[in-house]
Amino acid sequence: MAYDLITMGRIGVDLYPLQTGVPLPQVTSFGKFLGGSASNVAVAAARLGRRTAVITRTGDDPFGTYLHEALKDFGVDDRWVTPVPGLPTPVTFCEVFPPDDFPLYFYRQPKAPDLEIDAHELDLDAIRDARVFWVTGTGLSEEPSRTATLAALAHRAKAGTTVFDLDWRPMFWTDPDAARPFYEEALRHTTVAVGNLDEVEVATGVREPHAAARALLDAGVELAVVKQGPKGVLAVNSDGESAEVPPLPVNVLNGLGAGDAFGGSLVHGLLSGWDLEKTMRHANAAGAIVASRLECSSAMPTPGEIEAAVTAGAVK
Repeated sequence: MAYDLITMGRIGVDLYPLQTGVPLPQVTSFGKFLGGSASNVAVAAARLGRRTAVITRTGDDPFGTYLHEALKDFGVDDRWVTPVPGLPTPVTFCEVFPPDDFPLYFYRQPKAPDLEIDAHELDLDAIRDARVFWVTGTGLSEEPSRTATLAALAHRAKAGTTVFDLDWRPMFWTDPDAARPFYEEALRHTTVAVGNLDEVEVATGVREPHAAARALLDAGVELAVVKQGPKGVLAVNSDGESAEVPPLPVNVLNGLGAGDAFGGSLVHGLLSGWDLEKTMRHANAAGAIVASRLECSSAMPTPGEIEAAVTAGAVK
């Protein structure tokens, strides 16, 4: 049976402070969680009842073992999560200063195992057959992951729904100009592009939301989703339909997992055949719910929680 969703990209261990509003040097205790955008999207969609798997790599170490266990606990197939001897599993720390300051500190040296995904080891048939395939911009930042990502996209050839999460992380690149040619190549093979204003500017050179959405459509996608922060989200498809949905009111505790929850709900809405506005409203609600919680992966909402937030028009 084909998967509803296969994601490909980052995985790691998130160590989040259990005290909010405290600088990292003064934090005394941390919570340990599964992290990494591609992995979190798979978790979010699994929480919504979808059959999901992730393609990634870890270190051959206890943190790698923990990530396998966490994925399985969340109902995500870990068969394509393989160890890389000699490289440690990445760890990410953050500081939590609600409502809008969450500095991230990535420990991915000397190289993250998830950038060692090799094209020759991919199950291309499974990738082609998945109802949704999801890749990220970080996967394009280094070899051999870059070649593997583009090879997977080319083999899939826009079968089903193919999502490119623009996922711009400047610390993984020399500059935006170095990234743009690879983003352009990925866009040629994808049907959906998702990104915030910084990310769409890296991909297209355009920052104004409607112009950026048009540029993404011109680059080859069928649906452009532009996150506008406090102004909500804009979605435009190649049929000329559009939806612009405001964010839900929420008391933010930690905004770091909101985008991944949005992604998992976006996949669920696309697979359910919902119209653009309903899909965006539910995705916005999913993101808002996670922003109200400390953790990312274990905070992903259930269908009932999302429906309650949409109905209430706010996260209670």
